[in-house]
Amino acid sequence: MARPVQEVNAGSMADIAFLLLIFFLVTTTIDTDKGISIKLPPMPEENQPKNDIRIKERNVLQVLVNANDMLLVDGQPSDIKELKRLAKDFIDNPSKNPELSESPQKAIISLKNDRGTSYNIYIQVHNELKAAYNELRDARARMLYGRGMDQLPESRQNEIKDYYRQVISEAEPEG
Repeated sequence: MARPVQEVNAGSMADIAFLLLIFFLVTTTIDTDKGISIKLPPMPEENQPKNDIRIKERNVLQVLVNANDMLLVDGQPSDIKELKRLAKDFIDNPSKNPELSESPQKAIISLKNDRGTSYNIYIQVHNELKAAYNELRDARARMLYGRGMDQLPESRQNEIKDYYRQVISEAEPEG
């Protein structure tokens, strides 16, 4: 007489696998890239009339990064190490140069990249421009209040941020 073959009941195996799959999907965290945080201006309302705002050429510092990662500041070749100093001089204009901005409130930095610009150079340029604003703000805080920007109450920080408004206009890449 032949012995009956023993079978393993696998009916609940699919249920267990499904429960494990759900468990790992629910408990796993997925890191997402944050990117660069840039505050965009609010969308204009549909019925809002378009203002014809004219900006004086002297109040715009043009920064261009081409596909070869070469930096041009107001049409002149420049080094990334000089960008912060050039931006600070342009924004603050301590020597009242008629070719630089009229005042920090009117200063605009226009940044334009090529599609071939490397991400590394793009980030370096952004960091240098932000560092220029941060250093100007910190120097003003020390001059007015004798403390660094990060040691001031929020109301004083906002006052200094209004004086040195960070206006970086980023144009559509070419190429």
